[in-house]
Amino acid sequence: MHNWNEYRGQVLSGVGEVAKLSPDTVKGYATIGGAGAKTGHLDAKTRELIALAVAISLRCDGCITVHSAEAAKLGVSKEEIAEALSVAISVNAGAALVYTTRTLDAFDAITETQD
Repeated sequence: MHNWNEYRGQVLSGVGEVAKLSPDTVKGYATIGGAGAKTGHLDAKTRELIALAVAISLRCDGCITVHSAEAAKLGVSKEEIAEALSVAISVNAGAALVYTTRTLDAFDAITETQD
């Protein structure tokens, strides 16, 4: 099991090191990260719930720890996180189903040319 607080510190430290080596990369990332907040269409809690849903889809432990901390600061409940992540689980399962049909189509196309 992760020591999430320690890991979060490592992630942030690592990003700080990348910022020293390639400051424009991290500045660009920060610009992208803050762009949605400037529109005012979604509140911060909703953005963090979306971030967590994407984080589990991408399997990004660093994203999970950073956005979990932000969600906690904003008062997001465990129930809200569970609901948001259930949507991500559903979409990921749906994507697997769609790609199953693509795989079967590819298999059919390959086997038809072998006949």
